[in-house]
Amino acid sequence: MTDIKEIKIGGQAVLEGVMMRSPHYYAVAVRNPQGEIVMKTDKVRSIARKYPVFKKFILRGIVVLIESLVLGVKALNYSADVQMVDLQEDKKKDNTWMWVGTFAFAFAFGIGLFVVLPYFLTARLVSYGFLFNVIDGLIRILFFISYIYIISMMADIRRVFQYHGAEHKAVFTHEAKEELTVENTRKYSPLHPRCGTAFLMVVMVVAIIMFSMIPISKEWPKLYQTLVKIGIRIIFIPLIAGLSYEIIKWADRKRNMFTNLLIAPGLWLQNMTTKEPDDKQLEVAIAALKEVLRLESTRAQGTDNTLEVCP
Repeated sequence: MTDIKEIKIGGQAVLEGVMMRSPHYYAVAVRNPQGEIVMKTDKVRSIARKYPVFKKFILRGIVVLIESLVLGVKALNYSADVQMVDLQEDKKKDNTWMWVGTFAFAFAFGIGLFVVLPYFLTARLVSYGFLFNVIDGLIRILFFISYIYIISMMADIRRVFQYHGAEHKAVFTHEAKEELTVENTRKYSPLHPRCGTAFLMVVMVVAIIMFSMIPISKEWPKLYQTLVKIGIRIIFIPLIAGLSYEIIKWADRKRNMFTNLLIAPGLWLQNMTTKEPDDKQLEVAIAALKEVLRLESTRAQGTDNTLEVCP
């Protein structure tokens, strides 16, 4: 039987709340406008359980990325609904489509800002070779850091970043096998090596290396070269994400001077994506974490039952 204290937990900050995910369940705890903590729980339905091939090297990272994005949108959608309790049900359904549209726009915006624009800026400086990919990658990293810094100045985003810090503190407390209380959780750092922010930094470095290994003929027409280079940068996103996942997973297992150096840029960047939470925000993160651990314990005891939205 799996020891509940050994279970790996991941999470995500949402609007006025935190989503915590264990291997088999997730819980989204949100503080509503009345100051109460409300919660949604459900099972994690991973395609890798049905098709074990998706547990293989690199493929598992791609699956985790896609499933995390889908689950993240669900969690954000729920937290938005909680904050808009006065809306009629038909408007809440419209809100679901609003989030789908927002996600599609955000994806297109991200491709334009972090793939297409850096490429064209780099092309004005260098035409080919390893230097092209290095400059292109550095511009992408600069754009990403600038983007995070700008949005961190917004009051609403700052609160989300505080919940992000609360999520990390709660996970650290669980990993230290301490009781999940505000007092115990408060002392831990809001910076966690397995954070998605650190993952994105590794993605950008891996991208520089990988793109440098793909030959582009100078004999090809200029337009064709451009389309191929941009296309490669988009098509290879899943593969780069899979490799980056394996690197983060390995670095988390093999903690030494080299791996600490490897994750250091991601931890540094978390100084912008996480903020110190207050006690009420820690309470929300603890509530979500306790719930997924309770569900895992119930499952381990063979008394799993139907999950629903909890008041």
